[in-house]
Amino acid sequence: CRKRGLWIIGDEVYARFYYGGTGETRAPSFLDICDTEEQMLLANTFSKNWAMTGWRVGWLQAPKALGSAIERIIQYNSSGTAAFLQQGCTVALDAGEDFVAGQVAKARSNRDLVAASLREHPQIRFELPKGAFYMFFALAGMRDSLATTLRIIDEAGVGFAPGGTFGPGGEGFLRMCYLRDPKRLEEAMHRFGKWLKTSKPS
Repeated sequence: CRKRGLWIIGDEVYARFYYGGTGETRAPSFLDICDTEEQMLLANTFSKNWAMTGWRVGWLQAPKALGSAIERIIQYNSSGTAAFLQQGCTVALDAGEDFVAGQVAKARSNRDLVAASLREHPQIRFELPKGAFYMFFALAGMRDSLATTLRIIDEAGVGFAPGGTFGPGGEGFLRMCYLRDPKRLEEAMHRFGKWLKTSKPS
């Protein structure tokens, strides 16, 4: 990008949900190798790391030269964020580290639970996620992920996102969020496992 004068737009909203090496508390970032004044826009949010999804508050890291332009966009787009929401976000930044650490530990444990369950079924293929809190897995013989997810809801009472909604390359895959109560997650995997043994995907 430096050589060709291109801008980097980075999505780092899951940065804290990282299951890397010992002592690492975030995923690798462009900030590790770039100066803050380079041609780079980094998006982040309180929705994921601090579980403040409905607040719709985030931030954009950009070169100072873009400050006035970004300010004008915000003024005409949303007129800014409500003061009480900003205060809540300040508390999250100042006192939310224990909460984030607990969420990440829970996600890692649940990821391992889901992976162990899926490995019991030879028709399923996946890579163990190194971050975030989703499992994206392929199901052999599935040609219509939407139809399959609707059937699984009706027949097993378990909800997945159809891979096809993420683009043509996602067809043949299902996505699940595993940042849930572990007992409910175990029950969901048990139900899905029974479905896999008695049913074929669409």
